Amino acid sequence: MALIINAECIDIKDGECTVVCPVDCIYEGTRMFYIHPTECIECGLCESVCPVDAIRYDDEVTPEEEIYVTINREYFEVTGLGSPGGWDRTAPAAVDHPIVAAAPPNKTTVETALNEENNT
Repeated sequence: MALIINAECIDIKDGECTVVCPVDCIYEGTRMFYIHPTECIECGLCESVCPVDAIRYDDEVTPEEEIYVTINREYFEVTGLGSPGGWDRTAPAAVDHPIVAAAPPNKTTVETALNEENNT
């Protein structure tokens, strides 16, 4: 079991998840963040602070989100990052997984998501 980041993060990149991650296993792409599947200790802190509910345990994803399990896993191979051993916040954002790079723009914003959450 690992945590993954899915489509809700695309074009949002709030970044609070990276602040609370005790092992710096969340890496920044151009359009979204990605969780390294073997560096993650599955503490769930990132999931608890994500304002757009983009983080899930990989065994809890919906069929529509299943592709993001693969995307998070493949990202580190596709980009050549491998297992860097922790994200460097001062490093520039890396490229995205090709599927994320080709995704349509996400019209949701953190503000919209928070307003929807408060109205429920």
